Amino acid sequence: MEKSTIINIFMEVWPMMLIFCVVIISLRIVFILKTNHNFVVYKELFYLAFLIYIMLLFHIVTFQDVTWSTSNFTPFKEIFRYTFGSRAFYKNVVGNMIMFMPYGFFVSYFISLKKPYLILLLSLIVSITIETTQLVIGRVFDIDDIFLNILGAFIGYLIYRFLSEVIKKLPSFLKKDYIYNIIIISVIIGIITIFIVL
Repeated sequence: MEKSTIINIFMEVWPMMLIFCVVIISLRIVFILKTNHNFVVYKELFYLAFLIYIMLLFHIVTFQDVTWSTSNFTPFKEIFRYTFGSRAFYKNVVGNMIMFMPYGFFVSYFISLKKPYLILLLSLIVSITIETTQLVIGRVFDIDDIFLNILGAFIGYLIYRFLSEVIKKLPSFLKKDYIYNIIIISVIIGIITIFIVL
């Protein structure tokens, strides 16, 4: 997905995202204060990031203009229609995979997935639901998107498993919440900085 496209999406959803984040954060603060629940920054950021991701995903699959496209029920037809390495290939093939990578990562993290078949099943269900909904509301159904979304979710799962194994091998003094907080915040700042620079 191109930088300009991502910027346009953020410009369209930022009012809703701001209100949503304020509501969620305020509710979490009240919950933590009332229950004396342990507040861990990186975990709260993960929850918030997942909710923002779902909101962006909803916007992309329901509001983005696709009047130029038609439904595709033939497997791999659209995938092989694009020239490898072309702008259209990165936008439609790579973009669809990247769009579901966070889903695979977040779901694996939240339910501690160790078996790949479950993330494949969950991403299949979600992707079919998305494509069917798009067809019902007058958009397009593309079976290739289902394959690409599942692949993207699986890559997200692999990233989660890789990071889990790395964390297991860290020395005990690094397995502290404040260390994770620093790492996650640094990664977020790094991603935002790279995105702005590029």
